Amino acid sequence: MDDQIICIGCGAVLQADNAEEAGYLPASRLKQAQESADEGNDIYCQRCFRLRHYNEIMPVKADNDDFLKLLNSLSEKKALIVNVVDLFDFTNSLLSAIKRFIGKNDFILVGNKFDLFPQNSRQSKIKDWMRQEANRIGLHPKKIFLVSAKSKTNLPELIAYLDQNSHDQDVYFVGTTNVGKSTLLNAVIDQMGEIQNLITTSRFPGTTLDKIEIPLANGHFLVDTPGIITKNQLATRLNAQELSLISPQKQLKPVTFQLNPGNTLFLAGLGRVDYLKGEKASFTVYAARGLYIHRTKRENADSFYAKHLGELLNPPEQSAELPPLKGKEYHTKEKSDLLFGGIGFITIPANCLVRIYTPDQIGLGIRRALI
Repeated sequence: MDDQIICIGCGAVLQADNAEEAGYLPASRLKQAQESADEGNDIYCQRCFRLRHYNEIMPVKADNDDFLKLLNSLSEKKALIVNVVDLFDFTNSLLSAIKRFIGKNDFILVGNKFDLFPQNSRQSKIKDWMRQEANRIGLHPKKIFLVSAKSKTNLPELIAYLDQNSHDQDVYFVGTTNVGKSTLLNAVIDQMGEIQNLITTSRFPGTTLDKIEIPLANGHFLVDTPGIITKNQLATRLNAQELSLISPQKQLKPVTFQLNPGNTLFLAGLGRVDYLKGEKASFTVYAARGLYIHRTKRENADSFYAKHLGELLNPPEQSAELPPLKGKEYHTKEKSDLLFGGIGFITIPANCLVRIYTPDQIGLGIRRALI
């Protein structure tokens, strides 16, 4: 169309229809841009404007093919790859595909949302678990960090490492959606700019639609890449309101239930634990404070779930199209955490036989207890 205006920063056609799509500009601002377009003014979309003036990164929306193309190019570059993962959905937010694209480059793991773990959590224990899980799928991170993008926990240590290792290479931040990658990078930029004066704020080069390059004073870049979407994350199956209910926002406080064999625990309508065999035991739930947890007898569990799903057992909402709950049995030989990726975990003692469920087994797992 003749009246199309191109963002001078990223090359996208300016539009006011969808804030999540490239080239977005509020309708009133777009109208002003259209009226002044003939005057030769440089017009930026909202994302490029906020990047230039506030050092604030807005997530880039792209499909997985774009992301894979970007990954393919990394082996040809001299780069440090930073895989940002969600500590409450670690297995599903760890990018196993990285091992095919890294080449000779180093990569580090950054576990986000560490501030949500209880105060008595040991960092060394969590890092050991992360390293073991990464090694299990053939990944060998050079270093592991535990941080919080929201509270800026442990950021100085990460920033010092990035500063030291960006003198001769660019730094690429990669990760799945909903892990807080762009929030973390914004926090890093803020800290680097204030503390070490590393960010060049006078001019940003043109950003592209598949990544954002933030120039450093040393001539290299911090690069934010699109969040890759995977069906293995429960978060990609829920709407914003449901996500707000299941995603922990404050430090987790354990809630303990005394269960006998034959008891069932529901984590709203998204998770279920059947206690099949063992002694009377404490099941300690670590999940968002607003998440509804219900205990019942296993013999009543199926009918209770069918009757109350989408109402009392919410999320999911009644209109949600999630696959049915599917279970898997585990027998604990030691104190263990039952994992519900994206929701939380339940700590149980040794010698318990349980069957745990999530929609289509998304996010199911078990590990040696971290707390």
